[in-house]
Amino acid sequence: MNKQTSQTDNNPLIQALSAPLPDFSAIRPEHVLPALEQTLQEARQTVAGLLKERPTDWQSLMQPLETMDEQLSRLWGPVTHLNAVQDSDAMRPVYQQGVGMMAQWQTELAQNEGLYAAIHRLRDSAAYEALNAEQKQVVQYALRDFRLAGAELTGKAKERFKAIAMRSSELATTFEQHVLDATHAFELHLIDEQDIAGLPESVRDAAQQRAQQHNKDGWLITLDAPSYIPFMQYADKRELREKMYTAYVTRASDGALDNAPIIDELMALRQEAAQLLGYANYAEVSLATKMAASTQEVRTFLLDLAEKSRPFAEKELEELREFAGKQLGMSELCAWDIPYASEKLRKKLYDISQEELKPYFPEAAVLTGMFALVEKLYGIRIREAEAPKWHATVRYFEILDGNGEKRAAFYLDPYARSHKRGGAWMDECIVRWRRGEGSLQLPVAYLVCNFDAPVGNKPALWTHDEVTTLFHEFGHGLHHMLTEVEELGVSGIRGVPWDAVELPSQFMENFCWQREVVDMFARHYISGDKIPDNLFQRMLSAINFQSGLQILRQVEFSLFDLDLHSRYQPHQGQSVQQLLDEVREAVAVLTPPAFNRFQNSFSHIFAGGYAAGYYAYKWAEVLSADAFAAFEEEGITSAETAQRFRREILSVGGSRDIMQAFESFRGRQPSVDALLRHSGLQG
Repeated sequence: MNKQTSQTDNNPLIQALSAPLPDFSAIRPEHVLPALEQTLQEARQTVAGLLKERPTDWQSLMQPLETMDEQLSRLWGPVTHLNAVQDSDAMRPVYQQGVGMMAQWQTELAQNEGLYAAIHRLRDSAAYEALNAEQKQVVQYALRDFRLAGAELTGKAKERFKAIAMRSSELATTFEQHVLDATHAFELHLIDEQDIAGLPESVRDAAQQRAQQHNKDGWLITLDAPSYIPFMQYADKRELREKMYTAYVTRASDGALDNAPIIDELMALRQEAAQLLGYANYAEVSLATKMAASTQEVRTFLLDLAEKSRPFAEKELEELREFAGKQLGMSELCAWDIPYASEKLRKKLYDISQEELKPYFPEAAVLTGMFALVEKLYGIRIREAEAPKWHATVRYFEILDGNGEKRAAFYLDPYARSHKRGGAWMDECIVRWRRGEGSLQLPVAYLVCNFDAPVGNKPALWTHDEVTTLFHEFGHGLHHMLTEVEELGVSGIRGVPWDAVELPSQFMENFCWQREVVDMFARHYISGDKIPDNLFQRMLSAINFQSGLQILRQVEFSLFDLDLHSRYQPHQGQSVQQLLDEVREAVAVLTPPAFNRFQNSFSHIFAGGYAAGYYAYKWAEVLSADAFAAFEEEGITSAETAQRFRREILSVGGSRDIMQAFESFRGRQPSVDALLRHSGLQG
C-alpha cells in the first residue's frame, strides 16, 4: 500500500466511491484535495494503460472510461453540492483549487489524441455495428465532445485552448462566489412598524424570525428571493423599495466583488476558444450540441416570439402606468414600483394575491399531493427513508416501482438559509448505470429550493409560484430518476440537448393550474379545506396576468445572451452594457435605470452552463406546452398518456434524438400554438 493511499483510507470522499450515498456530515475541507489527488492519479493511470494496450472494443475501452468518469463524479459531486448548499470560508479556497484541478484534468482528457484515435478506431470497426443504440450514441457524443474540446488541435493552439479552459472554469467559479457574497453582504434592518407597512403577516413573521436568528430586534430583509420578492411586492414605503431594488440590481458590480472584469475576460476567452476550433463565434460552439441548427434559427424564433407578445406587453404596461397614476398617485412608474403596482393591479383585477393563496399550500400537503400525482401518472410509489444529510432540514425519499422494488431516490432541501446559493435546481447525486461487472447502480437526485422555512408554530407556507417552482424541479428529477438507460453517458439528463432538457420540468408546471390536480395538494393549513371555487377561478383568471411582459423579459435575456456570444467583439469599442442596451431598445418595452447592472449577476450564462443557451427555456416551453396539450386532449391524469410520455421522453435520456422522441409521443412535430394559447397570446 502506498503512502498516499494509506493517508486517504478514512477519507469520507474516498469511501463515497463505493458507499451507497456520500456521508455529507463527515466531509471536511481537509478531505477534498487528498482524495481528489489520489483519484485523479488513478484516472491518469487508467488512461495510460488504455493507450498502451490500444483496445478496440467497448468492454476494454469504453467501459474503463465510464468507470473512471463515474469514480470522479462520485467524489467531486458531493464537494460541488456542499459548495452550493453549505458554503464556508474554510471550504472556498479548497473548492477553488479543486475546480482548477478538475478543469485541468477534463481538458487534458478531452484533448488526449490517443484516446480520440482509439474511440475513432472503435467507431470505424466491425465491433461498432455490434453495439446497442445507447452505446453507439455514447461513442458518437464522445467523438463530438473531443472535437469541441480541442482534441484535433496541435502545438501551441492546443496548449492555448487548454489554458483558456482552465482560466474560464476559474472565472465562472469566482463569478458565482461574487454573486453569493454580494447577495449576503446587504441586509435591510427595520425597527419601525411604519417601515413594514403593507407587508402581509407571513412576510413580517419570516422577517422577524430572520432578525432573531441574527440576534437583532425588529425585522430583517435580505436579497434572497423569499425575502426580496415579497418585500418588493408589498412594502408601502417607496424609498425602501428603491433601496432594496438598487442593492439587488447592483450586486457584484462594485469593488472587490465587481464581476464586470470577469465578464470581459470570459467573453474574450470564449471568442478565442471558438476561433481556435474553427467556429466564427462561441454561439456556434454552443449550438453544436443543441436541437437548434443555427444562431439564425434561434434569433428568428426569439424575434418571432417578441413580435407576437409585444402588443400584449405594450397594452399591459400602459394599463399598469394608468393604474399606478390614478390609483397609487405615481406620476412616474419607476423600476422599484413595478412589482408593487403590479401586485396592487392584480388584486384589483382578480381580487387575488400570492399571500391569499399561501395558507392553502402548506409544505406537507403540497409534497403529499405532488407525490400522489406522479404515483398515479407513472405507477410508482414514494416513501421517506433515512440517509446521510448535510443539514437537519433535508429529507430523503425513495421511489419504488409497481412491484415494490427500489428504483431511484432523491434528497429534498427546500428552505432558504445562510451560506446557501439562491434559486432552485436539480442535480445528479448518482446516475443510473450498469457497471462492468453487471450490477445496476440506481439514480439519486438533489432537489434544492430556497423557500421560507416554518415560522413559529406555523408550517412552511408556500406561494403558488413556489409550488410551481417545486413541480418544475421535480420534473427535472423525474427525468433523471425514471430513465431506463444503463449507459452512463446518455443516462437520465446526460446527453439530452440543453434546449430540450427543460421539457420535463416545464411540462410538470402545467399541473399546478389544473383543478383536479390542485385539489390533490392544496389544503388550508388550519381547516384542511380545499381552495374555494371562487378563489380558484380568480387564480385561473390571473394566470396570464402580464404574460406579454414576462415573455418579452425572457426574450430580452435570451437575445442578449445570443448576441453576446455571436456578434459581440470584446475590447473593440462596444461594451457589454451597450450591447444590452441595444437589445433592450429592439425588444423591450420596459427600460431599467442606467445604474442597473443585471448582467453582473446573470449566473446562468457566466457561471451556470447556459452560455448561448438561455433561449432554451422558451424553446423547451414550446415542446412542454405541446406535450401537455396531449393530456388536455386525452385526460389530465391519464395514466395511459403518462406512460407514453414516460416511455418516449422520460425514460430515454440522451440515447435517442429528442425530436424523434417527441414525434413518437405526440404523433407529429411540435407546434407553438399550445404555448401561445397557454400564455393568452392566442384565441
